[in-house]
Amino acid sequence: MNIDQFISQLSTITAQELPGDEAHLTLMPVSRLKARKLKTSALDLRLSAVGIILYPFKNSIYSVLIQRPQYDGVHSGQIAFPGGKMDSSDVDLIATARRECHEEVDFQANDGRLISQLSEIYIPVSNFKVHPFVFFTKSKPLLTPDEREVEEIIHFDLFSLLAIENFKTKSIRISSELTQENVPYFDIKGKIVWGATAMILAELKAIIQQIKI
Repeated sequence: MNIDQFISQLSTITAQELPGDEAHLTLMPVSRLKARKLKTSALDLRLSAVGIILYPFKNSIYSVLIQRPQYDGVHSGQIAFPGGKMDSSDVDLIATARRECHEEVDFQANDGRLISQLSEIYIPVSNFKVHPFVFFTKSKPLLTPDEREVEEIIHFDLFSLLAIENFKTKSIRISSELTQENVPYFDIKGKIVWGATAMILAELKAIIQQIKI
């Protein structure tokens, strides 16, 4: 694979028209109409950002996910990108993504080159508007999980998103009182990746499918 060509095309495509809602819909755990209604009526939205770290490995492109530890909260144990809410000290959302990647997995601020931004996503259950930023580093990063916020760091081949056998649905227990049926998700290295993270990956998948390598 020509890594430079892949990154160049990814950057070009994302600078034009993003797949956005069309791609998100394929992994959206609630109906499109319901999600739009919730976003439109939401008050006091909380801004957040995540970092999508890409790097060349084994003649492919790899990325990084984290598993949250178990705790008393709506995102307990979930698979996510490193990221979190915007802090008053952050000059912009790019700074938020970089800071959170540093805090959660020790990805140094200057290690990755910003190559693109993907479509924002609204998370109704926590009232967050999430902004994904894509960073590229020329070698596999040496990452260390923050013991309080990260249970496991998951490195995975980005092209595994294209395999039909990794796209599945199942019933997922949202809370002690709610189980949602037929939730779409990606099976990544045996991990169930659903919700906002899966929607971001769905857009990334749609972009990859446009790249000629």
